[in-house]
Amino acid sequence: MEQKRLHPMMLVGTGSDVGKSILATAFCRIFRQDGYHPAPFKAQNMALNSFATPEGLEIGRAQAVQAEAAGLPCHTDMNPLLLKPQSDHISQIVLNGRPIGNRNAYDYFYGEEREKLRREVFAAYDRLAARYNPIVLEGAGCISEINLRDTDLVNMPMAIHAEADVFLVGDIDRGGIFASVYGSLALLRPEERRLVKGILINKFRGDLRLFKSGVKMLEDLCGIPILGVIPYYKDIVIEEEDSVSLATKSMEARQGKVNVAVVLLRHLSNFTDFNALEQDSRIHLFYTNNIHELEKADIIILPGSKNTIDDLTELRRNGVAGAILRAHREGTTVLGICGGYQMMGREILDPDHVEGDTECSPGLGLLPVCTRMTSKKVTRQVRFRLNIPDETAWMEGYEIHMGITTPDTKEPLLPLTYLSDGTMEGYIINRHCMGTYLHGILDNQPFIDFLLAPYTEKQKERNVFNYHAFKEEQYDKLATHIRAHVNIPLLYNILTTDNL
Repeated sequence: MEQKRLHPMMLVGTGSDVGKSILATAFCRIFRQDGYHPAPFKAQNMALNSFATPEGLEIGRAQAVQAEAAGLPCHTDMNPLLLKPQSDHISQIVLNGRPIGNRNAYDYFYGEEREKLRREVFAAYDRLAARYNPIVLEGAGCISEINLRDTDLVNMPMAIHAEADVFLVGDIDRGGIFASVYGSLALLRPEERRLVKGILINKFRGDLRLFKSGVKMLEDLCGIPILGVIPYYKDIVIEEEDSVSLATKSMEARQGKVNVAVVLLRHLSNFTDFNALEQDSRIHLFYTNNIHELEKADIIILPGSKNTIDDLTELRRNGVAGAILRAHREGTTVLGICGGYQMMGREILDPDHVEGDTECSPGLGLLPVCTRMTSKKVTRQVRFRLNIPDETAWMEGYEIHMGITTPDTKEPLLPLTYLSDGTMEGYIINRHCMGTYLHGILDNQPFIDFLLAPYTEKQKERNVFNYHAFKEEQYDKLATHIRAHVNIPLLYNILTTDNL
């Protein structure tokens, strides 16, 4: 029997980092489990963590994760507008998967393009809504930033266009839940307020019975139901959109583990490259820019960066560049990914000022390659295999980078990988020094085994780990957690009741 069509569902917040993205992921999974064909949508995302679609275009990683939970290939219509910060005031604007230039914050919010961007995101939503049901929309930040109301693309104006049922998410772990929920609603215009159909209280710690009276108080104050009080969890692993928590993973090396240090860059991007490593029982993964912690690592990874030259300059200033070179001389493995690969070369040229005013910067000199920054961005999904004898396993990854890296013609041609079309990619000196443009390379067990092979004496057992199966299991665990603490029958009643 065909499922009844549901209204679009939109999750908005009392602030940033209240859990909207994770909840959107959960509801995408729940609707899929219940026989619907959901799709995620966020009109505008600001993140350095992005992903390449099957068409070779770019969207925010959060919507790619939500699409995966919904069982769909990701598409730019799910996130038509992506802002990738390059400094405190400048962001690269990615529209429908392609960069259209850099803008400072004022010009972006108040410039002549604003209404054109609004039309583009509305059109993307309309295309998506014609193909899937329900659409699970996600807002950004707080819904009640009244100073930005007239320029807002992603919160209540988007809800009005979609005629969505809106659910306000509040983070009780921060404190001030009554003021933040009630105040957020009180500042809405009447036509916006009528769309809000429920409240979700997120990240509760302790005995839920202690907040039973608080639920009634909030419902009486706001005049709308609380659909659930969702406990804080630690045992479910979902890829995160923001890198805020990475610094908490900075810690000392551990005995009996292969210690892998990811260099903590100011403009670090695509940090989800390392999520699979966190689940490997042989590995202790930590993020650091402390030279003493780097000295204790077996493997140092230079990650992607949205501003490679600026981050390389900072690594020289704070002594990390020197620490990496010393560690390499003493036998530590150094792996560069994307911007980190560019840093490992002999020089980075930017004559067209793609990243900034510096036209030439010396690299770390670990690889005999040179990078020239280009305004054209490469975004694509790829299949590849390692350039080592008897290695036939095909793996998957993706590229998102600006710049072309070429080997020195006087040096041996030693690619790290071969792509499925025969293209040589990356460079490898030996098992202790290599670089690649391929994000997601560490999601592949054969590459992790290759990377860890020199450290067999530290490996208690061979890890057999399927990252794709692991992620599917986590989506199901998240859905189970949300079902246990959210009134799902009431949610469906709201999403199928005609709006007055």
